Amino acid sequence: MSEEHGGRPEPRQSPEFRLRLPGGDGIDRPRGVLLDAVGTSGSRAFLIRAGSPARDQVMPSFAKHFGAAFKRRQELRDTGVLRRSSRWQGWLELATDVECGSPSFAAGVLVGAPRNGWVEWKTEAGAPLSDFMEGVWSGPGRAWLVRGSNVSGSDLVQRLWLPEERVSLAAVHLRQGIGQGTSKERLRTVVEEDWGSTATYNQKLELIEELHAFLSRMKPGDTVCTLSGGRFYVGEVTGAAGQAASEDGRSNLRRPVEWQSTGYAYDELPEEIQQKLSSQHDVIDLTAVRPLIDGLGRTDEELADDAEAIERDPSEVIPALAARRELELPEPGQPLADELLVHDVAWLREVRDLLWDDRQLVLYGPPGTGKTYLALKLAEFLGGGPEQVKLVQFHPSYAYEDFFEGFRPREDAETREVAFRLTAGPLRELADLASREGNRHVPHFLIIDEINRANLAKVFGELYFLLEYRNKSVRLTYSGDDFALPPNLFVIGTMNTADRSIALVDAAMRRRFAFVELSPRTEPTSGLLRRWLAREGHNSRPADLLDALNSRIEEADFRIGPSYLMKKGVFRAGGLERVWRTKILPLLEEHHYGDSIDIEKRYGLATLGKALGEGANEGANPEKPSP
Repeated sequence: MSEEHGGRPEPRQSPEFRLRLPGGDGIDRPRGVLLDAVGTSGSRAFLIRAGSPARDQVMPSFAKHFGAAFKRRQELRDTGVLRRSSRWQGWLELATDVECGSPSFAAGVLVGAPRNGWVEWKTEAGAPLSDFMEGVWSGPGRAWLVRGSNVSGSDLVQRLWLPEERVSLAAVHLRQGIGQGTSKERLRTVVEEDWGSTATYNQKLELIEELHAFLSRMKPGDTVCTLSGGRFYVGEVTGAAGQAASEDGRSNLRRPVEWQSTGYAYDELPEEIQQKLSSQHDVIDLTAVRPLIDGLGRTDEELADDAEAIERDPSEVIPALAARRELELPEPGQPLADELLVHDVAWLREVRDLLWDDRQLVLYGPPGTGKTYLALKLAEFLGGGPEQVKLVQFHPSYAYEDFFEGFRPREDAETREVAFRLTAGPLRELADLASREGNRHVPHFLIIDEINRANLAKVFGELYFLLEYRNKSVRLTYSGDDFALPPNLFVIGTMNTADRSIALVDAAMRRRFAFVELSPRTEPTSGLLRRWLAREGHNSRPADLLDALNSRIEEADFRIGPSYLMKKGVFRAGGLERVWRTKILPLLEEHHYGDSIDIEKRYGLATLGKALGEGANEGANPEKPSP
């Protein structure tokens, strides 16, 4: 067994592989073979055959981010090994065989752009090079974060990983002979025996997962990332895992890596990557955000050119470009203002801007001011349809388990037995939908009606933190998953200010939400009823009565909104009197409970009609022309 390859069997004889070049139709494809020799820091070397063509141009960012491959390419050109081709105009050609440290390095030299050589070097039959690596986890390429900036107080990233082109994992108690391809069952036994009482039960569980990912799931061609000094470094795994003696056991499990030449500022990373990086584990699967990682440091044009060499259906979307599609909230225009009877389109645009800035907003005001209707209509417009909108109503018994996730009784479809199972609530369901691949640029809205009627600290739990820190993740109470709110998830709450449960809204919530008032004393609510009456062809008398009513209510939070009178039933015979008696006056009786006020005498239609100069019998007819 070879020590460099972590005790795995020697590879079988390599066939010849070919590489597709961008725009290379009509010319030969480069040819190469995988060597048994050790290449870059323990990876398998790769030999490019003489006569292989190469592109004449390089990607503009290639020299900055992939400096080693760019430098080797320039050296080959300067020495005449990579020269103008006499067979293919506008192309270069290798005069001799060239050995490279890894398949990806070889592909990068020829293409002048980053390439995953384990996938793109293929046999004549189309089998990728990775199929010929024994003891390697099968499946598509993945992306990983391995932490190394603080290993027992030492920054291994700057001291060892970048200079020596490797990534490592501390496993100070691990016995010799545990290498590439070790099963999780085997690791459970080994960790229990080798760590014993030096680690807690939870620490051992975490260690098993990290060792299994590093030794068995991670494979050549995978992307590996790390953080150091506020910068995010990206590389490619180029070989198998192996054990080695190390200082204090800080890096005794190692893998060869070709690191990009420069790192990326953490503060400039896409929010989804930052969310993943906030998870407190030493090895983290970043595959969900790999398209975003692949696009770092490259323009749209470079990504499109880079994808040209990949044999894919032309109609397929390039993952890195698709992930880069920007989230947008459409700008409200006059048609939406007319539909919602809003007095000024600028008011709608301000609400949209508040949502864009804070991603959480509360519409608050007295009953009947159209808070829920406006929230739904605005969300449907900004989200592109009702499919991206979910509504939930809070109430005093509402809990975290109802809202996000918890164990709920569920019947098994086959056995018909009822058992408690972890069940997602409306927020988790919508968050999962919003975070699906391809949905990143589509806004999704959660409408929380009567948001102040529940115990908010109890309902939101640890999610309260995420409302303010959207670029972070938290460990969930029940599932134990690391969860972050998707950037394209927006929350709109409604709050009835006449409900005394508003006292439950604490300063923490007020800091996390933007608050927009809908009040009969201000637009767009104050003139809403008049605009609706004009559109429906009715006279303005109901609006006059409502204004007269609200002028007699001293507390603004208890004034009556216009939606009570924006119904067809109001304009049937006796309809206005019926609505006034059964809906509006009971609200005022509750407000004045214990005040010894004659509600009918003060707020009745007859009283208000007289104040408006109407006759005694005119109060019940909303269609009566105004004097």
